[in-house]
Amino acid sequence: MTFQPAPETENHDDGARLHGEYKVPGGKLVVVDLEVVAGRFADVSLSGDFFLEPDEALQDINTALTGIPDNSTAAEIAAAVTMGLPEGAVLFGFSAEAVAVTVRRALSKATGWADHQWDVIPPSVLPTQVNVALDEILTEEVGAGQRNPTLRFWDWEEPSVVIGSFQSVRNEVDPEGVSRHGITVVRRISGGGAMFMEAGNCITYSLYLPQTLVDGISFADSYAFLDAWVMAALEKLGISAYYIPLNDIATDQGKIGGAAQKRLANGGMLHHVTMSYDIDADKMVEVLRIGKEKLSDKGTRSAKKRVDPLRRQTGLARTAILAAMQEVFMERYGAVESRLTEAELGEAKKRVDTKFGTTEWLNRVP
Repeated sequence: MTFQPAPETENHDDGARLHGEYKVPGGKLVVVDLEVVAGRFADVSLSGDFFLEPDEALQDINTALTGIPDNSTAAEIAAAVTMGLPEGAVLFGFSAEAVAVTVRRALSKATGWADHQWDVIPPSVLPTQVNVALDEILTEEVGAGQRNPTLRFWDWEEPSVVIGSFQSVRNEVDPEGVSRHGITVVRRISGGGAMFMEAGNCITYSLYLPQTLVDGISFADSYAFLDAWVMAALEKLGISAYYIPLNDIATDQGKIGGAAQKRLANGGMLHHVTMSYDIDADKMVEVLRIGKEKLSDKGTRSAKKRVDPLRRQTGLARTAILAAMQEVFMERYGAVESRLTEAELGEAKKRVDTKFGTTEWLNRVP
């Protein structure tokens, strides 16, 4: 396994011309060229295929960025751009925040997909508790620079419910349904809602990435940004999918999945997605407590109507959909196939014993 070192983030030579690019998800390309002189931006030139009115606002943005300290945060850069815009200016296809991301990339304080060597771990059947433990371990490794940024597809055999980090067990899970259907209940490290998962009824993947990839991108926007590749894969399969903020993935026929995230102190980040393939809606509502409040902003009265399997929309086998997703990711980002190491699997089993398989962890929010 090879690792690509993180880009240099400090000590730019005065007068060196720096270049950054950022393609806004669903929007336009933003490009910036600038210099850093005595620790401040100089000779700033913004360009791109975006739309901006009035024309003079382009120079206003360049002027607003000139003289800003090169250690400014993304929020501070975006605020300077907003303050420098004339009243009534219209930015179409980009935003002040997009400019900030582009500038941070020029400084190598934010990274793009192409700045990293990506690995893909194909599905392998593992206990659900091991799967959630691996999410923590691989996120830590990527943050520490011990593993390349990685996409891992899950697989499992036992019927499971995976609840979000902050969910209450008693409020989310019906104990009678769990007992009757032999469900394993597990808590993951990321937030978000409960996932009902039987073997073969879902498509689940985890992205382990450095937080530099989403530097300057808002928490809400990072979801769609990190899943642009899977939207392209679904489009290739004939499904036009889109995000419903914050973290629902849907088509015109209904919700097909949801995402969750966790950011670690060491700079690693987990982005986790589960999409319905051929879910047993009757069993799901017997196992999960899905109340009216949960559905209140979804435009439906029935939890069953929220489930819209990928099998019905594509007519394809689950394995074919997984293969298409992996192919698109590998082609788009130059990723190579990888595998879990014996050390990672061994550590996952240890964490099942000490954390993810314990009643203390499962019931930390009773």
